[in-house]
Amino acid sequence: MSVLVVTGTDTGVGKTVVTAAVAALAVARGRRVAVLKPAQTGVGPDEPGDADTVAGLVPGVTTAELVRYPEPLAPATAAARCGAEPVRAEEVAEAVWRLGSTHDLVLVEGAGGLLVRLNAEGQTLADAAVLLSAPVLVVARPGLGTLNATALTAEALRTRGLSPAGVVVGSWPVRPDLAMRCNLTDLPAMGAGPLAGAVPEGSGTLGPRAFADAARRSLGPGLGGVWRAGGPGVRREGEPARTG
Repeated sequence: MSVLVVTGTDTGVGKTVVTAAVAALAVARGRRVAVLKPAQTGVGPDEPGDADTVAGLVPGVTTAELVRYPEPLAPATAAARCGAEPVRAEEVAEAVWRLGSTHDLVLVEGAGGLLVRLNAEGQTLADAAVLLSAPVLVVARPGLGTLNATALTAEALRTRGLSPAGVVVGSWPVRPDLAMRCNLTDLPAMGAGPLAGAVPEGSGTLGPRAFADAARRSLGPGLGGVWRAGGPGVRREGEPARTG
């Protein structure tokens, strides 16, 4: 079994779609894949969450969710406000080990950034990653501020002895500005590993077949794709848009 933890530099950076893209490429290679969402916030009991999004984009993947809270807050705060039990890092690790008994790859998608608190004790996704001895893939924004946020996340990983698996830009726009284009060059120097892809914005609205193709073109070889900086989906300044 392999385990990959997926975290963001912030909330709303595209973690779920990136997680689905990694899962899609692994499924295409014939691997049995499970995606675990330890804590889902901001959705009601009968509303679709991030795990449901992944399942819709990647047929054949197994999804699991440990807890969910209705308010869109950090898991520790959301749990306290609704009187529910918070999730612990040990529970996350145990769930991964259970899934790993029947799957080749388990992806763990965090809530928000790496150090968002899971419970009142201050446990975080990083604590679960330490228990699992798992590498961590960092999903980042394309624009201004992303270099500092990525560097801080990388520093937090290193201080805990965790291995960064690379950086993926979670929502690459059709018309990137100058800062975004420069960030593609600068992100690998932030300490979170190589630039491992740039997923085009709107990819999460595609059907499964189109999404699998988009995943292949927007993730690098280390994640099973063919993406490269300056390649499909990431145009250099002055380069015409590709069609077809």
